[in-house]
Amino acid sequence: MTHQSFFRRSPRLRVAVLAVAATQVLSACTMIPKYTRPTPPLAKTWPGYSQTGESTLPKVAADIGWREFFVDPRLQALITIALRENRDLRTSAANIATAQGQYDVQHAGLFPTISATGGPIYQVPSNAAGLSFAPGLEQGRSNAAYGDGRVFKYYSGGIGFSSYEIDFFGRIRSLTKEAAERALNQQENMRSMVISIVSQVAIAYITWLGDRDTRTLAQNTLTSQQGSLKLTQDKYNHGEENLLTVRQLETQVQQSATMLTDAQRKVEQDENLLTLLIGAPIPQDLPAPLPLGKQSILADLPAGLPSDLLTRRPDIVAAEHDLLASQASIGAARAAFFPRLTLTASDGVSSLQFHKLFTAAATTWGLNPSLQVPLWTWGMNSGNLKIAKATRNGKIAAYEKTVQTAFREVADALAARKAYLDEKKQMDDLVFAAGDAYRLAKLRYETGTDSYLTTLDSQRYYLQAQQSQITVAVAKYQNLVTIYRAMGGGWQEGAPAAQTPDNKATQPAPQKAG
Repeated sequence: MTHQSFFRRSPRLRVAVLAVAATQVLSACTMIPKYTRPTPPLAKTWPGYSQTGESTLPKVAADIGWREFFVDPRLQALITIALRENRDLRTSAANIATAQGQYDVQHAGLFPTISATGGPIYQVPSNAAGLSFAPGLEQGRSNAAYGDGRVFKYYSGGIGFSSYEIDFFGRIRSLTKEAAERALNQQENMRSMVISIVSQVAIAYITWLGDRDTRTLAQNTLTSQQGSLKLTQDKYNHGEENLLTVRQLETQVQQSATMLTDAQRKVEQDENLLTLLIGAPIPQDLPAPLPLGKQSILADLPAGLPSDLLTRRPDIVAAEHDLLASQASIGAARAAFFPRLTLTASDGVSSLQFHKLFTAAATTWGLNPSLQVPLWTWGMNSGNLKIAKATRNGKIAAYEKTVQTAFREVADALAARKAYLDEKKQMDDLVFAAGDAYRLAKLRYETGTDSYLTTLDSQRYYLQAQQSQITVAVAKYQNLVTIYRAMGGGWQEGAPAAQTPDNKATQPAPQKAG
């Protein structure tokens, strides 16, 4: 007999299960406090920020996938490897699976665990067992009932549940809510980790590009100065130049060689950092990098309102889920003060003889309700409630600090954005002026109207201006990545699908901001 057909032949068990379902409907309330999202002291607008240019991008950073934001194929490949190989991300995925499993276990407590049991019992009573037989029965018949050798045989089978708690006061529901919020917290933590990995790889990659440009600048400068030194030495050998100029040129060559060595060291260290961030050796067949400054097609990002961070930044959403979990634990602590009603029910058959096991006469059933009323807990329940409330208050403070920290990160990044845009324009003008001054000084030296010292100083200033230009360019594009991260962008690979008039999801193409 299958357990389905047995259940159909067990009307009393069906009644018990229906009663359990009815009590679940009646006990749908919980003692979780009403939740109101805390309101951290934030300004309504970003301090000292104004949108730079007219952005044609209708989406905020959180809705822009990292493949849309970063268009450099080499950078995209590195980010893909990092998201696949990063060990911290694997640990976070395991934590999500664990939290989801814990929720499943806790949620299962809302329903009775129905199981089927059955089997024989064989027992040989002792001579001192004090067995009594019904009047009129002969000893031989009694022995036959128990079997040869006075072996007691008993057969039983049934279906039912045991120790099921009726959740009248929402204790189990509160614990289930807490487990659900913990799982959501882990999911948002993983999203926040993805954003961090993407931004760290991008920032390290831009640093690597800047150091490569510095190395190229040093190499070109060194090559040019070595050529000038050779010509000057030839002039000195023919008596057309003095030794001071030769020594000045030799000093300049050595400084450029030192600059090249330092740039090479930084490039190698940048590659080591990228190897660590992606969690694997850098493949040799990656696409060629785009020039510095071409990593993103976006020149700016719409900042939106500070309140947008509350639903856009995964770390803030994770902190709120943590707060909601602590709210739910208060409901469970409150419910512990009230009685608990548990049920044990069964329906089945039992017989001393196996061939009579599945007859109507062998039918048996049982129902065992149990009420547990807390009388003296010696402060345990009140202590748990105090702990739950104190934990909730701590989570409120942690949530508010997370929001304030996020607000500061975005405000700092936006303030730096404006400064870097102004600084880039100033550096471009400085490089042009320094380059022209070097050209004029070199021309005056070649015509014999000035000493080489002026040319040497002008070249040094020109080289320093070019180095500073690269540094500002690196900082400018790293700042754009920081804004993208601070406003919650980077946890998804592509933008969310948009709904067209025919209700078909499409993937919008990235647009360039002015």
